[in-house]
Amino acid sequence: MTKIDTGRPETVLPTPSHTVGPFYGHALPFPGGGDIAPLGHPDTVTVQGYVYDGAGQPLPDAFVELWGADPEGRVPVTDGSMRRDPASGGFLGRNGVEFTGWGRIQTDANGHWSARTLRPGARGRSAPCLSVCVFARGLLVHLFTRIYFPEDTAAHAVDPLLSGLDEARRGTLIAGGDGTGAYRFDIRLQGAGETVFLEFR
Repeated sequence: MTKIDTGRPETVLPTPSHTVGPFYGHALPFPGGGDIAPLGHPDTVTVQGYVYDGAGQPLPDAFVELWGADPEGRVPVTDGSMRRDPASGGFLGRNGVEFTGWGRIQTDANGHWSARTLRPGARGRSAPCLSVCVFARGLLVHLFTRIYFPEDTAAHAVDPLLSGLDEARRGTLIAGGDGTGAYRFDIRLQGAGETVFLEFR
């Protein structure tokens, strides 16, 4: 029997962070998960798109988590995205007033997702963006990326992440927009046009 010294990271074999799905639809999505912006807020934008696998097929059982700063660039610290009734434990939904900056959206049968949130403000040298986490079948570890907005070209030039990418790769992180507050951002897990994913250490 081989003894492994767990005090030395280089001797520990890697293990998956969770079982390969898709099991996401059973417990993780919640009603109103994509309704992040308070009702009637003037800075509300809609971000939507598709999640595609390496063969270019849409994934009907993935989900997308979004985090974003408020329009002034502040990171929200408000609780309330998943309020529960203290008596029954049932889900009460968002209160429609506080902005938590967080949402979770399951793709539909066509691999489509959509969220209403506030357009984030810039933070430091970073251009305004939404942070994204993607869960999908076959991924042992979820993937991280960002959504930047097409109007912020001047800020893109000095953003630490975008400025270090070539133009083709940079384009996979910039949403398409029509000038009406609606944006499209497709997530490609592999293959041609693969989205740039981030590794945090």
